Amino acid sequence: MTTKITVLSKYNEKLSTLMVCNKKTKWASLGFSKAEVSYIDKKIKAEDNFITINQFERLVFIQLVEEFEKKNENQILEAYRNIGNKVCAAVNAHKYDTIQIAETTATEAQVLAIAEGVALSNYQFIKYLTDGKPNSLKTINVVGSKFNKSAVEQTNILVEAVCEARNLVNEPQNVIDAETIAAEFKKLGKKAEFKVEVLNKKQIESLKMGGLLAVNKGSQTPPTFTIMEYKPAKPKNKKPLVLVGKGVVYDTGGLSLKPTPNSMDTMKCDMAGSAAVACAIYAIAKAKLNYHVIALVPATDNRPGENAYTPGDVITMYDGQTVEVLNTDAEGRMILADALTYAKKYKPEMVMDFATLTGAAAAAIGQYGIVCMGTADETQKADLKESGNATHERLVEFPFWDDYGKLIKSDIADMKNIGGPVGGAITAGKFLEKFVDYPWMHFDIAGPAFISANDSYRLKMGTGVGVRLIFDYVKKKAQ
Repeated sequence: MTTKITVLSKYNEKLSTLMVCNKKTKWASLGFSKAEVSYIDKKIKAEDNFITINQFERLVFIQLVEEFEKKNENQILEAYRNIGNKVCAAVNAHKYDTIQIAETTATEAQVLAIAEGVALSNYQFIKYLTDGKPNSLKTINVVGSKFNKSAVEQTNILVEAVCEARNLVNEPQNVIDAETIAAEFKKLGKKAEFKVEVLNKKQIESLKMGGLLAVNKGSQTPPTFTIMEYKPAKPKNKKPLVLVGKGVVYDTGGLSLKPTPNSMDTMKCDMAGSAAVACAIYAIAKAKLNYHVIALVPATDNRPGENAYTPGDVITMYDGQTVEVLNTDAEGRMILADALTYAKKYKPEMVMDFATLTGAAAAAIGQYGIVCMGTADETQKADLKESGNATHERLVEFPFWDDYGKLIKSDIADMKNIGGPVGGAITAGKFLEKFVDYPWMHFDIAGPAFISANDSYRLKMGTGVGVRLIFDYVKKKAQ
């Protein structure tokens, strides 16, 4: 269950509390005892900006705003989310079920960033642990009569969507395959009231989606192609924004088999792009943002069995172009290419694809950002980068020079599915570019989608990266 953020009109002296104050605050006026005031003064002199006071029946946290004097607003919001992570850990350690954010000099956006950090930090995936203990924390209260209820509700929706994405990524492949992930998307559509259509293998064959069908040849589970659409009565945009998510529910590498340690063992996360776009459209629809959005997910697993496609094969794609397969582990771009071609039918204002596509992207910048590239105009790119900074899902734009396109030239087909030993993330992008004729951005989330250790409120395993970025971008465009 997602932790709920609620608004309280009055301060409750019995609840664990976070206060955001400056050093000049009159601590006694806030109800602190002489001993506590002395302790606070001592911590301030030691330049401790985050102070915890255990009052036995509750915890009181004090965050001093002076810590943020040299930070810009986006950095401050991220700092507050990280404070939320600290608070969440302490409250659960003491088995309290509620935290309130009160007596604060922070802005509404900053308070909600704290609440967001607490809520995302409280996520657990303990479904398969026979002795798994749920966190004690259930409710986050923001205290004050002037809070914008819509902003609070949007934060709740966004936290829920990120947690849904994390759940999908964390589920093992024997639970989430190409058919069951499509069924999960249908459930999301029913809950948030957006349209979901799932194409089965026969329909995919009739469309001649050669890339998706080729990758699926090694599997006993048929592929799916899910089309999700949210269209309000009078959307702000005349042409839809189209999201495309890589839905490789498990990637062995196919006949170009991956090694298991530190590679194949985490490949249940290779559908993180699909989780991002599906859960983003879920949040957009549930928040009733006034924007027309479509999400497309080609889904399959990639295995070396059955009649698996092989290095050396030539595949005819959905748009008729031919691809020489030189590595069956470069499968994500094969299925994304068909989806990007399919997106042309909508005459989109822009298409954004999200995929755990290359180890090269992860090696270049690690888990600390998202590699991006594409043909969108500079205004679109600037807006996306601003949303990346606002949500701390920061974008690093790679060069997209034509020189890289030469690296995927084939002797026997229109292109090959891998480049050489350099620029792997970019040559993957150049491959995808062959299938677009509209403004487009490619987001390689291989680094931040699934991580091996807790990273503040992102936690270990599936992070749900991409959901907050997309939601923020659409929210600002819809205003």
